[in-house]
Amino acid sequence: MSESGDRRPQSAGDQTGDSRRTPLSKRPEAGVRGRTTIADGVVEKIAGLAARDVVGVHAMGSGISRTFGAVRDRVPGGGGSRANATRGVKAEVGEVQTALDLEIVVDYGVSISDVARAVRENVVDAVERMTSLEVVEVNIAVSDVKLPDEEEDESEQRIQ
Repeated sequence: MSESGDRRPQSAGDQTGDSRRTPLSKRPEAGVRGRTTIADGVVEKIAGLAARDVVGVHAMGSGISRTFGAVRDRVPGGGGSRANATRGVKAEVGEVQTALDLEIVVDYGVSISDVARAVRENVVDAVERMTSLEVVEVNIAVSDVKLPDEEEDESEQRIQ
């Protein structure tokens, strides 16, 4: 406890004259207080929900994945809600960064570039706010356009 030789780790609040705390995104020395790991699926759920919140996004995933998802929703214990939340989203999560690939279906008549920009901003904001991971990229693939006269395959199958 002497000033000359004490080398124990200090928190930001222990520093002389400095009562500020270290932000969550700043990592102290590895192993000092433990480690938090975030599964890919957690980031995928956050990103999927954030993308769906954007006006102009009709659905997530390719036509095939949406069809399989509709079938899975009908099977008891098929994991419907989790599958819906992560459909069309793939995340690669590291210790401090993440990268995301999203596949979306947009409504006919919307500006695809505006929708993609809004999805990217909403996803980055939600993932960084909730996980403190740095989002290094969000790749968006538009796999389809929902035409006004197309039937709602998924909705009709769930309502029966």
